[in-house]
Amino acid sequence: MAMARTTALLLVAAALLAASSSAWEVNIQMPASAAVDDAVAPLIHALRPLLGSGKQAGVACDSWRLGVEAYNVRDWKTVPANCEGYVGHYMLGNHFRRDCKVVIDQAIAYVDGLKLAGNGKDVWVFDIDETTLSNLPYYATHGFGARPYNATSFDAYVMEGSAPVLPETKRLYYKLLKVGIKPVFITGRTEDKRAVTVGNLRSQGFSGWMSLTLKQHGFKGSAISYKSAERKKLEDAGYVIVGNIGDQWSDILGAPEGARTFSRPDPMYYIA
Repeated sequence: MAMARTTALLLVAAALLAASSSAWEVNIQMPASAAVDDAVAPLIHALRPLLGSGKQAGVACDSWRLGVEAYNVRDWKTVPANCEGYVGHYMLGNHFRRDCKVVIDQAIAYVDGLKLAGNGKDVWVFDIDETTLSNLPYYATHGFGARPYNATSFDAYVMEGSAPVLPETKRLYYKLLKVGIKPVFITGRTEDKRAVTVGNLRSQGFSGWMSLTLKQHGFKGSAISYKSAERKKLEDAGYVIVGNIGDQWSDILGAPEGARTFSRPDPMYYIA
């Protein structure tokens, strides 16, 4: 009798474990405050964090994304095909916004603890794409990064000048202006996109930046070499880079990096 009872308990435990590991899905309506465009609240599925979210070479998509954000997964060309849905759910849902809030909350706490010289020489470097402005409207129709990058179609989207603001970054931006830190933009966009970039930034409520640096046509180096060289120019001119924020590790690596760096999440593409 005792043996039969033990066997029955083991079978129940195994069934419960299997049930807890199975995929589940719930339709929810995303709150307007969580949408990239507050005017649109698309119907999405709740993010599934377990193996039901899809696997890439035996790795769950949430683990793959963690590897990307931690800079352990590098040199990838596209989001794994099996993870397209996972990344889409992440980007469109509350999870992405919550992760961004954590980053910006930490950045603002850091700013609150700074002892500034007050001489107008303190600057903060911002990337633009997926840091200040979001290209999610484009990637939502191009597989959330699961399709090969198409420079022609992406440039056409950029030239529309319609990229929406990333609200958490805007909160940091105006905090910096309030305390006297000058925002500086260093972007991988090329110089021919200056006018549309300025117009897009202004239409999304950004003003008062110190400078906007775009990449010259024909530049052959890496993003790290380009951005670190531009930061070096700032330091050579007597400015102190108190902060640096981007969505790619190539936005923030390479001396001088700045006194403190912050990385926004972006599992949709990789730039070396």
